[in-house]
Amino acid sequence: MFSNYLIGLREGLEASLVVCILIAYLVKTDRRDALKPIWIGIGVAVAVALGFGCALEFGSQELTFEAQEALGGSLSILAVGLVTWMVFWMRRTARHLKSELHGKLDAALSMGTVALVATAFLAVGREGLETSLFVWVSVHTASDGTPRPLVGAALGLATAVLLGWLFYRGALRINLAKFFTWTGGMLVVIAAGVLAYGVHDLQEAGWLPGLTEKAFDISDTIPPDSWYGTLLKGVFNFQPNPTVVQLAVWLLYLVPTLALFLSPVGFASGKGKVKSPHDQGSQPSKAPQA
Repeated sequence: MFSNYLIGLREGLEASLVVCILIAYLVKTDRRDALKPIWIGIGVAVAVALGFGCALEFGSQELTFEAQEALGGSLSILAVGLVTWMVFWMRRTARHLKSELHGKLDAALSMGTVALVATAFLAVGREGLETSLFVWVSVHTASDGTPRPLVGAALGLATAVLLGWLFYRGALRINLAKFFTWTGGMLVVIAAGVLAYGVHDLQEAGWLPGLTEKAFDISDTIPPDSWYGTLLKGVFNFQPNPTVVQLAVWLLYLVPTLALFLSPVGFASGKGKVKSPHDQGSQPSKAPQA
């Protein structure tokens, strides 16, 4: 549940900041007439993300066990790739996100309503699709069949919307650079567990060998059905009896990715404190009213 809360919070906050920047810019430049197309684009992005999640869930139910495992494993690897790209991209470009969005919005304003809808859709849709995919993977890997992954993601998204609203109203200040660094590092650890579980799915589907070759088995020490076993699985996708291939993939992903992410050399262009949209550029004396 925690991992889904974190992905919902992280992706949702990115989307909330994007929406906040777009709307605040239109309000401050007295282009309130463009707010409706922006909200239409946001609504379409949310609908597409929900539809994508439903298509994954209901479409996979018609598959055989081997096909379900192959699909789940493949999408797990895809989700890890997207999340990894996302955390590095945000860490590198967060400082310049506002100016980039303003440039795209200026171009869309000169092109008309359809361009405004498309700009909002593209700005928010990426986070929505990534969230749907990662949450579906988490639901697929949950062994207890409970709705906790969905609840965690929903709580994370709700928190992100609240934080975004507070940013817009100018009622909250937070060092977003540090926030994205810490949550990004945690997501890399979580993604390593998702990747290992995806490899296990591919082994069960017969796509990868070594299903019976266990690296170790500490099920007696950390029972999977114990509260701490459940906690470790929910947060890190921990398995007490991983295969040799799973453990190797987990280490080969986690160690270099986390080292590169935490290294200041890898994203020197992203240094600096990123503040709320009101902190960047000129500060209005009064918070804009949407």
